[in-house]
Amino acid sequence: MGWLFDAFGWLADGENWSGSDGVAARLVEHVWLSAAAVVIACLIALPLAVWLGHIGRGGILAVNVTNIGRAVPTFAVLTLLALAPSPFGLNTTSTLTALVLFALPPILTNTYVGMREVDPGAVDAARGMGMSGWEVVRRVELPLAVPLLMAGVRLAATQVVATATIAALVAGGGLGRIITAGYARQDQPQLVAGAIVVALLALAVEGLMELLQRVSDPMRRANRARSGMDRDDLVTEAGMKAPRI
Repeated sequence: MGWLFDAFGWLADGENWSGSDGVAARLVEHVWLSAAAVVIACLIALPLAVWLGHIGRGGILAVNVTNIGRAVPTFAVLTLLALAPSPFGLNTTSTLTALVLFALPPILTNTYVGMREVDPGAVDAARGMGMSGWEVVRRVELPLAVPLLMAGVRLAATQVVATATIAALVAGGGLGRIITAGYARQDQPQLVAGAIVVALLALAVEGLMELLQRVSDPMRRANRARSGMDRDDLVTEAGMKAPRI
């Protein structure tokens, strides 16, 4: 366990946190790269999956294509992009593109499945009330699909944070630079310290995304509000039936 204490000792050294190659700078770089990849993936996958799920056509093909892409190792994609001509190459564009491609499958698949699993009776009832197609999506299908949608975003975010570490092996920055530098110098405390920071960041992102998933679920909020109203009714009813002294 001495190596673990050495790693925490390395992290406790303030000099290792300062400068452009310090932990703080690399952590910001890692978070920015991961967040940008997830946001771009959401901007691409969410509208496409919602639309395909609503019309009920072409979704299976899109999901299968993205799942085939999931089978290709991210490191292989990153290497090919690093060797490609401009605007790719040994730059952030290659890293960001590879991470976006890695984040697309879980977001697209979960959103599409969530849209298709909406109760057809609820959709028919909404259309019977005169709602347009967009209103059905916005007010019925999308709210009911939010739990699976957010589960896909949560999975993508956690995976991207962990996978972004390998970007340092080819072209990118982030916390992976700390690990690769420790490996190159045979500095075990630095190598382990970098891995610890990545693990803690992934756990923090997982917890934050789980909280966001709960907060953003309209059905959960509606059930909570309904439960609160039921409790108020019970209290009122109990007060009305209480014997007067």
